[in-house]
Amino acid sequence: MRLLRLEEDGNFSLVEYVEKDIPQYAILSHTWGADHEEPTYKDLLKGTGRNKAGYRKLTLCGAQAAKDDLGFFWVDTCCINKSSSRELDEAINSMFRWYQKAARCYAYLADVSVDRSAGENDFTPELKAAFARSRWFTRGWTLQELIAPRSVDFFSKEGHWLGSKHSLQQILAEITGIALAALQGTPLSHFSTEERISLAANRQAKREEDAAYSLLGIFNIHMPLLYGEGRKEAFDRLREKIDDPLASLRRYVYQQTQRLDTLDITAQWIVRQMTNKPKQLGYPWETGMLEDHLKIDDGLGAEYFLPVSLCETLEVVGPSIH
Repeated sequence: MRLLRLEEDGNFSLVEYVEKDIPQYAILSHTWGADHEEPTYKDLLKGTGRNKAGYRKLTLCGAQAAKDDLGFFWVDTCCINKSSSRELDEAINSMFRWYQKAARCYAYLADVSVDRSAGENDFTPELKAAFARSRWFTRGWTLQELIAPRSVDFFSKEGHWLGSKHSLQQILAEITGIALAALQGTPLSHFSTEERISLAANRQAKREEDAAYSLLGIFNIHMPLLYGEGRKEAFDRLREKIDDPLASLRRYVYQQTQRLDTLDITAQWIVRQMTNKPKQLGYPWETGMLEDHLKIDDGLGAEYFLPVSLCETLEVVGPSIH
């Protein structure tokens, strides 16, 4: 996981941690502006992007994290290298867990403006109406970003505190349609499939497939991302994965297979002996060399190893499901 750290000179640095070593961190939930307005991973590496409108969110998040005695924080715009499809896939499939494990979550509402932080009795009907109109509540990703974290604090455009998930739970349930029990921490497995899918109705996403992908954590499932497949196909795959966890893998292998008949007799025998699969071999998405073996990642969380000697007869070898 890649985290941001606010340095003494006011600049931000990126630090990477393996899962077991991740320190306590804050995490930001927000609405994206135009792509050119948001600081990116490359901006952070180059020390650029300060003139972008979205940079202010980094500053506010870093400052609030420091107030909460947290030295690290995560923001999706610049903590993910989106030029890497593999990293983006891993990040989206891990997102629910990252929000769940965050020490604090800050929800920044860029379209709610107040002149001071809200007190206990300051959530007036006018403020409630402005709060409910926020575009943040229409996002597909808002579901997991509101449900997963233990702690969510809401902030206005100016950075003023508006309330917390706990103090505003009844209002949040009314606005979002999320059951109060879910907001209070009841495991999502206690809710039916239809109840959980219905929460995505009428929610907006910049990329149409994200309407489905934003539900992966809600169902605690892993699914490869196929941007370009369209909203319907993404939801069909999601439902297939929910109803039969192996179905999407079988279909993936079927669509990506090459029959052994195309190989010569010797290669067929070698591959059959190593895979113990008599008919078909699938093409995975990613490959990489490791010592004298070919490392294969099927894009579904599994890895396989084959001797380099097979590379000349079969460029990539993957699993087959029958």
